[in-house]
Amino acid sequence: MPLTTAHGPAEVTVEEPDAAGGPALLVVLTHGSNGGVEAPDLLAVRDAALARGAVVARVMQPFRLAGRRAPGPAARQDEAWLEIVAVLRGRWPGVPLVQGGRSNGARVACRTAGEAGAVGVVALAFPLHPPGRPERSRAGELRGAGVPVLVVNGDRDPFGVPDAADAAEVVVLAGERHELARDPAAVGAAAAPWLERWAAGRPLVG
Repeated sequence: MPLTTAHGPAEVTVEEPDAAGGPALLVVLTHGSNGGVEAPDLLAVRDAALARGAVVARVMQPFRLAGRRAPGPAARQDEAWLEIVAVLRGRWPGVPLVQGGRSNGARVACRTAGEAGAVGVVALAFPLHPPGRPERSRAGELRGAGVPVLVVNGDRDPFGVPDAADAAEVVVLAGERHELARDPAAVGAAAAPWLERWAAGRPLVG
């Protein structure tokens, strides 16, 4: 479904669980700077969430829908994201929100978690620093999320790998690079217990 934001239109793909009754969670996911919502790791998390009674919304952000590869200023990106999440929360009021994404999308999810009212964040391929520039760490975005964060990264990611000091839980997948495309099922398996705990109403400590 199309959504209008202050920074251009976005496109949201919503999928609901087969189970009767209302959803256990609202999971909102988004892409990286140069990707889309069909990324294998995002689809794996989507499947894990649907299997646990979540309604899942995959968001194509305004900059990508406009054909741009660079997201632009973080403040503008975050503002548009919060507008989108507010519409989705209005559609499913009272349902716990878990937001997340891959790469740049993971950064957005961390930066906005508190204001969005999320209970947790799933950060896929979190880009800890630009390749070859470890001194430009973005670990503060993980630590500043204000909610428990699950990080799933590959051990060969040139953007670096966060550690347990930066997030509530870090899963490092052997042989994976930034794309997390070698074994998407492993990404879903890493996210499944995290989502299960939220769906069962047992908040994580982090």
